[in-house]
This record gives sequence, C-alpha cells and structure tokens, in this order.
Amino acid sequence: MTVSLEIVEDPARGCAALMVGAAIAQGDIVLTGGSTPRAAYRYFVEAVDSVGVDLRQTTFWVGDERCVDPDDDRSNYKMIKESLLDPLGDRAPRFERMKGELGPEAGAADYERALREAGGPAFDLLLLGIGSDGHCASLFPGQATLNERERLVVGVPQAGLEPFVPRISLTLPALASAGRIVFLATGTSKADAVSRAFGPDAEPDPQTPSSLLVPEAASISVLIDDDAASQLHFTGEPQ
Repeated sequence: MTVSLEIVEDPARGCAALMVGAAIAQGDIVLTGGSTPRAAYRYFVEAVDSVGVDLRQTTFWVGDERCVDPDDDRSNYKMIKESLLDPLGDRAPRFERMKGELGPEAGAADYERALREAGGPAFDLLLLGIGSDGHCASLFPGQATLNERERLVVGVPQAGLEPFVPRISLTLPALASAGRIVFLATGTSKADAVSRAFGPDAEPDPQTPSSLLVPEAASISVLIDDDAASQLHFTGEPQ
C-alpha cells in the first residue's frame, strides 16, 4: 500500500478534521496519548461546539494505556478525559477505556473481552503517535508483542521508553484492522523515526514497530510538521 505523507503547519488541526468526519459518519475512533493528540482533541471539541456534531452513535476506544490509576498524571485516560470527554460533557460518546489499574495481563484480557463483545475490532479511524524509537501504541522495538497474531490486546510488562511502567496495548493485527490509520508527529525528535518508518527507503523492521503496519494496513496517513519531516529525502513529491 502507499503511505500518504502530509507535511502540514498544524498536524493536530488536520487530525481533528478527520475525527469530525469519522464522527459524522458514526464511526468508531481509536484515541492515543501525547501532546499533539491532546491539541487535536481540543480542536475537535471546538468543531463539535461550532458544527453541532451528533456523537451518540460514535464510540471512542484507546490504543494503549499505562498500568497506573486512572487519575494518575501518566494515564492516557486522564489526558483524554480532561481534554476531550469533560469538555464534551453530556454530548460525549461512549468511551471504552483500558483499565490500567488491573495490571498488564488482566487489563489486556478485560479490553479484549470488551472488543469482542462489541463485535470488533471494527475501527473506522485509528490515531497513533510514533515514538523517537519508532514504537507505536505500546509496541516497542524488538519485543515479543510484535509477533502476536491471535490476540487483539496484550500486556506489556516492560516499557521501552519513559514512563517505565507496564502497559496494555492493541496488537499489530488489531491496529491494522482499522479502516484508516493516522500517525501524528511533530518536532525534530521524531524526524529519524518518521524517516525509518515511512521514508522512501523504509522497510518493515521490528526495530521500528510503526513500519510493520505499512504492509498490513488498508490506509495510513502520516500528518507531520516541517521539523518531523526534516530527515525525509524524496526525489519527487511525497505520496
């Protein structure tokens, strides 16, 4: 498949527009953590306020979680709650959170059960960041979780980057099942990982987990700013 690389001034705003489109279509949206997604969620709330999007048939999921209490500052859920769910108030759609407080294995089993009971995965839009090491969700370079092909959700006993707490993560097959995957990256710290995962010479490599989605996913869009694109070298226009 062809990866769509889009170098834009504000990846968060572009992501919010895609979220609005998926919500209007009553789709299921998988959220992610990070500072750029946080900004995207705020833009999304502004759009819902101005356009009046009906979210009653939309479901929010999450791609990974840290095994901490839901009110811990390291929790993806806490960030999503503060930047997205609370501002939406009673307009917020159903949100299926990963219960990090259960621990990696019990939390993974609980989320897998929720996905299968909902008939999933049936994700329309899935948001991902990319780590400086090339990881996505909580699938880290060289770890055995990259080889999982039967389960939808796995426990990750040891994180590859800070914060060094156990995690819960969707697996590569679960991520790849989404109708559209959108990676978000800003800043020079992500430039090398973006190049290794999505550059013109990139190949699927377990040392760059994000690259493993390229041959498996139906559609991947990569929204990046100039700094994150600084190590991409094309002979023509990026596709």
